[in-house]
Amino acid sequence: MAGYIKETLEIAGKTITFETGRLAKQADGAVLVGCGDTLVLCTVVASKQAREGQSFFPLTVEYREKFYAAGKIPGGFFKREGRLRESEILTCRLIDRPIRPLFPEGYLNEVQVILTVISHDRENAPDILALLGTSAALEISDVPFSGPVGGVRIGRVEGSFVVNPLVPEKEFSDMDIVVAGTEDAVTMIEGEAKEITEEDAAAAIEFAHGEIKKIAAFLKKFREKAGRPKREVVLKTIDPEIKKKTEALAKGKIEDAFKISDKIKRQDAIADAKKEASEAIEKELGDEAFKKASSDVGSVLEEIESGIIRDRIANESVRPDGRKFDEIRPIECEITVLPRTHGSGLFTRGQTQALVVVTLGSDDDAQILDEVEGEFSKTYMLQYNFPPFSTGEAKPLRGVGRREVGHGNLAERSLRPVMPSREDFPYTVQVVSDILESNGSSSMASVCGATLALMDAGVPITKPVAGIAMGLIKEGDKFIILTDIQGAEDHFGDMDFKVAGTKDGITAIQMDIKISGVTREIMAKALSEAKKARLFILEEKIVKCIAEPKKEMSPFAPKVSVVTISKERIKDLIGPGGKNIKRIVEETGAKIDIEQDGSVRIFANDDSISQMAIRMIKEVTAEAEVGAVYEGEVVKLMPFGAFVNIMPGTDGLVHISAIRKERVEKVEDVLKEGQRVKVLVKEVDRKTGKISLTMKDVEQPEN
Repeated sequence: MAGYIKETLEIAGKTITFETGRLAKQADGAVLVGCGDTLVLCTVVASKQAREGQSFFPLTVEYREKFYAAGKIPGGFFKREGRLRESEILTCRLIDRPIRPLFPEGYLNEVQVILTVISHDRENAPDILALLGTSAALEISDVPFSGPVGGVRIGRVEGSFVVNPLVPEKEFSDMDIVVAGTEDAVTMIEGEAKEITEEDAAAAIEFAHGEIKKIAAFLKKFREKAGRPKREVVLKTIDPEIKKKTEALAKGKIEDAFKISDKIKRQDAIADAKKEASEAIEKELGDEAFKKASSDVGSVLEEIESGIIRDRIANESVRPDGRKFDEIRPIECEITVLPRTHGSGLFTRGQTQALVVVTLGSDDDAQILDEVEGEFSKTYMLQYNFPPFSTGEAKPLRGVGRREVGHGNLAERSLRPVMPSREDFPYTVQVVSDILESNGSSSMASVCGATLALMDAGVPITKPVAGIAMGLIKEGDKFIILTDIQGAEDHFGDMDFKVAGTKDGITAIQMDIKISGVTREIMAKALSEAKKARLFILEEKIVKCIAEPKKEMSPFAPKVSVVTISKERIKDLIGPGGKNIKRIVEETGAKIDIEQDGSVRIFANDDSISQMAIRMIKEVTAEAEVGAVYEGEVVKLMPFGAFVNIMPGTDGLVHISAIRKERVEKVEDVLKEGQRVKVLVKEVDRKTGKISLTMKDVEQPEN
């Protein structure tokens, strides 16, 4: 096949294949990447020119897992893939973040990356393959890109690092960290861990970068064999005259505005300065000329703002709100802030505030995930909401965005290692973080607020968890690590590095950068400062508000009672078509979960409801005891005896010889269907379930 190229890369004993020239040949770049029987088609297309008036780089990454890839038909009425699932959104973000900083500054052509999982062996995870395929497709395309980018997932099993562990191996790993970067530096980190040390985290990242260098070297050779010349592009430049006018009109006023520590007042002053400058330039240029120049004016104003912040930090050691580099904003912690919820916490750090609420439920409340790998039940979930009023803005309320999904997932992973097992705490736990104010680090505020709310709800987490966001200002060889970054420092800084954990170690980590990469020295410094901040928040703020989970749960939370029945009686409890269990639920109002081992959990807000449900369950599932006397109803007459129902779903046989002490010629001479009689259990055959009864020597009720 003309133009067909296939190469293989060996990474940690696993063979990854890259091929191009067979599929999607009209894309600017297309690579089919695979490992085992997992295959991902990665395509890149860029528009030939930027849209008129475009002021930002329009990069979109779309990752789709086809259900047919694993031999599955999608659920639902339409039987086709619909909107992106949460796992797909997270992978989109995983790939977008390391590649975005590597496009040329001023390149505003639309770039679309589409990644399609077309085969899935349920052992080799496709997300890392998609990242590598994206880099390969960009490398061989004519789209300008300063790659290549490599990426690996690092696990650790029995003390040894594992590169790209198989899906089954993840269960035995104490870390799951994805690291991406170039051959020179790390550009992105995302993952969770079971309380690993900062030293272990740094070692894992360094180990990963060693593998990334091998991947980058391979992709360069792949580009040499399959790549096309890069296209000539026009990068956006700013008119020098417009820049000069804008700086003269706005710089001084914006510098004065940055001396205001309050976020809202500072933003208002900056906005006023920008507005005055824009209006003055519009008046000078006229409407038509200003329309063409407005994008340049906006870019210059952004540059002025960025330059002032960075210069004040790097050269004057002054942050926008006047804090020291390692100083955390004032923190307030509250619990039980809402009267009717099962648990609530309010965490305020500076002008960032998270209201976090915990709701407890039964197995019926668990989230069912229909994934390519199979169907899963999720009994712990953390959801993050970011309403526009949190930043003082009025915007339409849309569906949950990718940012909200990503922040919620980071907070959820931060607390997952300390959540109790289902055996210790048989509830479905939903945590919802509503951001009421935002000035940076709202995801880490969600982690701290969730810790407060979980302990307030009486959820027996093993340890409190706190999170902190670190920043970076890098000018040449000089770098400054900032603790607890606020919005402006995040927006105009070079790094957003979030670290969450307990007093004993890291539980989640995420890093995004806007520069070409961070060095080992920067990483070590950031981790060290993050640990100091995390311990301060835990020991001086969270633990002083609530030291451990409450022993008593909210009176409005469902109480759980557990009854154990014989596994053989589960079918009797359920009944034909669910008749019995439905009747108990309808009559009591309780929620009931039945486990395969015979454990039955009853969820109810009132103890009387629990006791009523327990009594009804025992009635349905009770087993006959040898020697016990029961009053039952004759349900069937036979020539050899009568069947008597002694409890719901349980019949026994009274042989004709055991009806009376004297001889009985015909059963119907003594008994009739519907008659109430007393019987004694003579024998129970545990294998067959047959019960032998006798009416002899038992005083009968008067009929």
